Amino acid sequence: MTPSAFLGASADGPVVQRLDKINRHGLIAGATGTGKTVTLKVLAQAYSEAGIPVFVADVKGDLSGLAEAGSPRDFLTRRAQEVGLEDLFFHGSPTVFWDLEGTRGMPPRVTVSELGPVLLSRLLDLTDAQEGVLHIAFRLADEEGLLVLDLKDLRALLVHVGNTAQELRTTYGMVSPASVGAILRRLLALENEGGDRLFGEPSLEVADLARPGPHGEGPIHLLVADTLIANPLLYSTVMLWILSELYEDLPEVGDTDKPVLALFLDEAHLLFTDTPKALVDKITQVTRLIRSKGVGVYYITQSPRDIPDPVLAQLGTRIQHGLRAYTPGERSAIKAVADGFRPNPAFDTGTVVTELATGEALVSTLDAKGAPTVVQRTLIRPPACSLDPVSDRLRDRLIAAHPDRAHYTKFVDRESAYEILAARAEARVPEGEGNEQEEDTSTRGRSKGKGKGRSRVPSTEGPSSRRSSSSGRGGSDTVVETAMKSVVRSVGRTLGREIVRGLLGSMFRGR
Repeated sequence: MTPSAFLGASADGPVVQRLDKINRHGLIAGATGTGKTVTLKVLAQAYSEAGIPVFVADVKGDLSGLAEAGSPRDFLTRRAQEVGLEDLFFHGSPTVFWDLEGTRGMPPRVTVSELGPVLLSRLLDLTDAQEGVLHIAFRLADEEGLLVLDLKDLRALLVHVGNTAQELRTTYGMVSPASVGAILRRLLALENEGGDRLFGEPSLEVADLARPGPHGEGPIHLLVADTLIANPLLYSTVMLWILSELYEDLPEVGDTDKPVLALFLDEAHLLFTDTPKALVDKITQVTRLIRSKGVGVYYITQSPRDIPDPVLAQLGTRIQHGLRAYTPGERSAIKAVADGFRPNPAFDTGTVVTELATGEALVSTLDAKGAPTVVQRTLIRPPACSLDPVSDRLRDRLIAAHPDRAHYTKFVDRESAYEILAARAEARVPEGEGNEQEEDTSTRGRSKGKGKGRSRVPSTEGPSSRRSSSSGRGGSDTVVETAMKSVVRSVGRTLGREIVRGLLGSMFRGR
């Protein structure tokens, strides 16, 4: 018998999902309060028990209960009997907690170079012209062998781009000081919102997400996102980066008995809101191709219409909870939902979707040939985990016991673009500033953290020659050069980073 995950029961019998079709992706949709979270827990636990690692963002704070065993309740026992579970065994699943702030899990960092100019432009909400400047900055970093690991590296790199604008224009085109200033202001705003915590080393190794547990179980990687979701651009960028990294880094495995990872993208509509068409096309392409890497992607949202049609067409498993039809737009959405299922002659899909109670869903999976099954009105089985958030005590114990904790919680700040460019600028400081230069040199490096890990190093290959930042511009300093000198003077000071933020924020404010 083909291994499968038990989802619930319909009038025609058990409703299951074949494990070898999980990498054909899926959709979990429905109005607020109709049971999407419980369905997600059921799927995550079923996959984990089958040895499939799972990654999911906890945007409401209630998915953490996956780590803790549930307790008998009358309605759970009754539902178990209704779906044919004679003995519901309550248990938690092996759960790994990740938290951008590092307080409720290990911090999932990424270097600026790994995020890349496209996703970074989306995160900063840049215009096309500003995105062009960012592409030039990344190219210049590659050519000059500058590692761009965190936001202070990126800020220093942008100042360097401004300083070399005259030289760059003959190779890459016009670099507007206004565009450089606008990007710096965006970086300042991102830092003020706490977004700088995302960047740095050691960066998250996505291969760790697809690593089975020591006993063959599938760990559930839970990203704490109840505060992260307050910044939709930051949240969606993190999820898109993980999706793209999985596609880039995992090897081809083709169709297997079960996938190597299941990725759940909650609040999926945020991935496509105000997203440039080019990036939507990229998401579509990755969704189509990533199944050959053994990854199943599951989009979770209120309505299927939140997902672009090219992406929606690739989602094999459909789990549709109740929808409401109070407005013409909602009635149109219901028709679209009904048209997306293979009809069941026993009922009208469009009518039933408005009648579904909490914990019921219309379910269609894929059969052995990969064709959609007839839609079934399904009672979703109860989860074995807790319906409530995990206790702080258990969360802390699980975080402390994880074997990768020492690696991911120790921040590493090695020499990169910020230090290299600061040293170059300091070497050009006039003799009159020698005393101050000497004082700053004596304190350089005190704030540099030392650490060891498996941090990936972005490519530094490029021409060995270096551009002179001052050639061709005479003896006068530009506004950007003045900013660079301010950066140099703040190196190594306890409040240096805050000073730099203030200087750059005020310097370019009003441009």
